Amino acid sequence: MINYLGTPKIETDRLILRRLEPTDAQSMFDHWLSDERVTDNLIKGAHKTVSETFEWVDGIVREYSSKEFCDWGIEIKTTGELIGEIELYNFDIPTENCEVGYSLGCRWWHQGYGTEALRAVVEFGFRYMNIHKISAAHNIDNAASGRIMSKVGMAQEGMIRHKIRNAKNQYKDCGVYGILQEDYLKNTVSTQTYILNLE
Repeated sequence: MINYLGTPKIETDRLILRRLEPTDAQSMFDHWLSDERVTDNLIKGAHKTVSETFEWVDGIVREYSSKEFCDWGIEIKTTGELIGEIELYNFDIPTENCEVGYSLGCRWWHQGYGTEALRAVVEFGFRYMNIHKISAAHNIDNAASGRIMSKVGMAQEGMIRHKIRNAKNQYKDCGVYGILQEDYLKNTVSTQTYILNLE
């Protein structure tokens, strides 16, 4: 059975994964939600105004009252910069499976932050929430996201043609990845200490 824990604070070597707040809206807008290089990989398009982002984050904040809602802002410890977002979602009760999705501002690509955040959330999902399987998908033209998934032990299970249609009305083929709890626990020895604040 899934052990829903909401969105607790998680610390890794370089990052703090924490709940988003209304005061984060400007950073979210500036760092990734207004950037088409990031949002081109998402179903929803780039935000045009910061007020749109305020509405977006306000909806997220309201959801934090539910233990079944898991959505973290990704913050760099040393600078306090909010650089992205990561979530566990689409929980399926019969299978105890879920999906993970993430976005990272372009300024912080290729520095290992996406891998570090994903590894922490996968660890949390398996060791604390008792998730059976975590799946993810990425646009085929965004190969870097697939490399992040592979680095945390997720295996590509196939490719789905035209899985999504983005805000530009473009259909995107997606690589589908997954990892089972039993395989993760058997094959993974965490080299990082994840400090959780279970609220």
